[in-house]
Amino acid sequence: MKPKTHSIDSSASGAPRRMRPLPSFIFASRWLQLPLYLGLIAAQGVYVFHFWIELVHLLEAAFGSQTALQALINSIGYKETTTLATTALNETIIMLVVLALIDVVMISNLLIMVIVGGYETFVSRMDLEGHPDQPEWLSHVNASVLKVKLATAIIGISSIHLLKTFINAANYDEKVLIAQTAIHITFLLSAMAIAYTDRLMSHAPGANH
Repeated sequence: MKPKTHSIDSSASGAPRRMRPLPSFIFASRWLQLPLYLGLIAAQGVYVFHFWIELVHLLEAAFGSQTALQALINSIGYKETTTLATTALNETIIMLVVLALIDVVMISNLLIMVIVGGYETFVSRMDLEGHPDQPEWLSHVNASVLKVKLATAIIGISSIHLLKTFINAANYDEKVLIAQTAIHITFLLSAMAIAYTDRLMSHAPGANH
C-alpha cells in the first residue's frame, strides 16, 4: 500500500504565511497611528515642562518670592475671601498647587497607558516579555482591558479636579459645583458600565475562542 503523504502547513511549521497584496496593504495601514502616539509623547513632554514650572514656583514662593506666589495664585484661580491681598503661602494654596501637580502626574500616567497599551494592542508588539521594567498590566492588555483601565484613570483625574473645586468652592458658582459633581458621577457610572459589559463579554460562550 502506498503510504499517505501529508502536506506541510506553513502555519504549523512556524513560517509566516504570505499575505495577499490588498490584505497586506490594509494591515500595514495600522502604522498610520504611529504619528499619533509620537504626538502624545510630545504632549507628555509639555506636561513634564508644566509640572516643573509649577514646582519651581511653589519652591520659590515658599522662600518668599511674591512673583512666584502671584503666578501660583493665577494658575490655580485662587481668590481670598477677604479684601486683603495674599502675601504668603497658606495651606489652601499649597493644597491646591499639590493637587494640580498630582493631576499632571495622573494625566501623564493616562498618556503612558494610551501610548504603550495602544501601540502594543493596535500597532505592533514591543517584545517586552521578560523585561524587568515591563508593566504588570501590559502582559494581559487588550482593547477591553485598556478601556477599563482608561475609564478608571479618568475617574481618578475627575476626582482630583472635583477636590480642587471643593477646596476652592468660594470662587465657583453653585451651578458649576453641581455640574462638576454630576459629570464625575457620570464618569463613575460609565466606568462601571464598561467594566460590567467587559465582564459579560469575557464570560460569554465562545469568548475565548
